[in-house]
Amino acid sequence: MLRNIRLELARNPEFPLGSTEHGYEFKAPLNGDGALDLDAWKTERRKCNVRRFWRGEPEEVGYLVHTRRRTWAFHYDGMDDEDEEPIFAFDRHNFVEGEYVSITEHDGVQRTFQVMSVR
Repeated sequence: MLRNIRLELARNPEFPLGSTEHGYEFKAPLNGDGALDLDAWKTERRKCNVRRFWRGEPEEVGYLVHTRRRTWAFHYDGMDDEDEEPIFAFDRHNFVEGEYVSITEHDGVQRTFQVMSVR
């Protein structure tokens, strides 16, 4: 079953309280522990979309992908494969509210996001 997951920017020097205006919403299949289910993703991948929202920037839409390097990434429409946003240890995370995930964004900076909801 696909879950709707919302990530918001966690506390950092620029945003000491984090930010609800910077983050991601995406759909992904999760197993009973809340981890990504690769086998389910293979059958549902076209439904595993992502939306990046960032105050002051246009919204970006794309897909959750599993790369040839066996890592997870966000791939946006019109983007080259080398510009994908890799997600640090995404396959080892449990997507439950309150957990944290690190994503290397377009600018090459790795930022931490908090799981705000899983529905």
